[in-house]
Amino acid sequence: MMIIFLRPLAFWLLATTLLVSSCALPRVLKQAEEGRTVVARPTPLTASGEAVPFEVVARVPAVHLHKGVAYELLLRYRYEHGLREDTLGRITFTTGNFVYDDEHKGQLLATQKFTIPNTPSRNPGELLAHGQVRELKQNGKVLRSADDLRVARGIADPARLVTREDTVLTLLPEHASNNMSGTRVLPFFFDEDKWFIRGYLGTNVAALEDLIDANQQTKQVLIIAGHSPDSADAHNRLLASKRVRMLLYYYKQRVKTFSYLNKNENIRYDTLAYVRKWDTFLQKVTTSALKADQIDSVVTIINDTKGTFEQKEKALHQLSAFDYIEQYIYPVLRFGTVAVTYTAPKRYDSEVYLLSKKIVEKQIESDALTPEELRYSATLTPLLAEKQRIYEVAAANTNSWEAFHNLGVVLLQRAEKEPSLKIQQAYYRRAAVNFTLAAHRNPTAEFFYHAATAYHRAGDRLEALQNYDYAIKLGGPRPLLRKIFSDRAALEIEVGQADEALRSLQYAGPSYQNYLNRALIEVNREHYDLALEQYRAAQALRPTAAAPIYGMAVVAARQSNEGAVGNFLKQAVALDRRYAQRAVEDLEFQDYAQGKVFREALK
Repeated sequence: MMIIFLRPLAFWLLATTLLVSSCALPRVLKQAEEGRTVVARPTPLTASGEAVPFEVVARVPAVHLHKGVAYELLLRYRYEHGLREDTLGRITFTTGNFVYDDEHKGQLLATQKFTIPNTPSRNPGELLAHGQVRELKQNGKVLRSADDLRVARGIADPARLVTREDTVLTLLPEHASNNMSGTRVLPFFFDEDKWFIRGYLGTNVAALEDLIDANQQTKQVLIIAGHSPDSADAHNRLLASKRVRMLLYYYKQRVKTFSYLNKNENIRYDTLAYVRKWDTFLQKVTTSALKADQIDSVVTIINDTKGTFEQKEKALHQLSAFDYIEQYIYPVLRFGTVAVTYTAPKRYDSEVYLLSKKIVEKQIESDALTPEELRYSATLTPLLAEKQRIYEVAAANTNSWEAFHNLGVVLLQRAEKEPSLKIQQAYYRRAAVNFTLAAHRNPTAEFFYHAATAYHRAGDRLEALQNYDYAIKLGGPRPLLRKIFSDRAALEIEVGQADEALRSLQYAGPSYQNYLNRALIEVNREHYDLALEQYRAAQALRPTAAAPIYGMAVVAARQSNEGAVGNFLKQAVALDRRYAQRAVEDLEFQDYAQGKVFREALK
């Protein structure tokens, strides 16, 4: 009898529990959402390179807590006019996922980090949260709120706001001369504590082989090599001599195997090894981007401080600029240089253009013109397509750095005339490849900078950074190095490397571009006073420019100063009407867009 009595009681208790739990769902949902706040940080969402990292902070009243039931926020990002969306995840208010908010009594606080890709199609878009309550058991019931909550709108991308004033790249002057004799200088670089010739990209092995295989009458070959002052290189006193011998052996073997005009016994070979000498080091330091006082500190240690070679090198480690020396100067001191003096047959140029047309059309062999004459023929036509074809043939036949460089310039010029972004970027990439080939055959800071510029325009950021780095390491005139550091800083901001950009700006010097980019970094770091200083400095350089004043308006918006927002926007629009449309679309002003002050400023 006892068993028969308990079974109905158990069923009654279970049914009562289910009824109470089901009835609790609407009440829990209502209590949670009555005092709910959901914000995203940063606001607006801000891209960092290829990603958009952000944090969602949610607060709900603690009174909603109910045993066996949890309140959740489902997060998603909707874009392409609502046609597509990314499901991001959920924030669940269960034990261990929230804390009691000290600043807001009676509130629970939960935070969670998310990341979405930074692609053009995702802006404009919106970050949405949808609340629901759920029974914490298998196959538990779920009750969802009626509406979405918009947490954030759109994506702010600092990369689109970076200022970069492009350097105009021009064609190298071409001349056809009867006197084709000359000296070709090819630098090589060795790995740390190594004397073997590197055969991969970044060396001049291919250029040296092309020069020997060209079979021009060679008179003299001078081979020089040195080493870096650091302990890995300098401890081996024979290292520079080994590098010289390796280059000499390589050159002689190539002549012996592939040259039918030259013989090793008819060529004068001179060699020189720089061992523990500071001359080349000091020359690189004085043509670097180091500040004047940093250069003086290095020169003082080398010239005025007593001590051995090793002691002076160790003293350099104590300098604030040693990181720069180690990264940008030491690697290029592990060098070797091959200088080849040769003569070539003379030629008259009365039919240069006609012959070049026939060469391009493959009606005659390319050797009907000298490389110089073929390149010169490109200056005789105004058509970019014809210039391109001539330089393509010249580059393919001679592998000369001049042909590669000028082909790169022509491709840049063609890119700038293309209305299609896809085709434009394809031209930029082809230009970058040809600039790279030119730079590796004639490695100077200027030519690697040209390659970096083309890759930068094409959007190949990793390649651009690498070529900026090559250019800096080679050293050069101070104005050029400052511009290289300026553009590299701009690229580092674009890829989300703000700390690296600030370091590059230290060597970039003062300029309009650098002031604006430094201000952009400070705004994103919420250092608004520092940002205003940079904008004012940029305005002092260009009083009629609208960009610095528009930047001040953004700072005012971040500081919730509506009056200053209106004042600055009015000034910016007066200088450049294009900023009116930009302000309307700018997420920074979304809280003011419907206000009278904002509308008046844009008239």
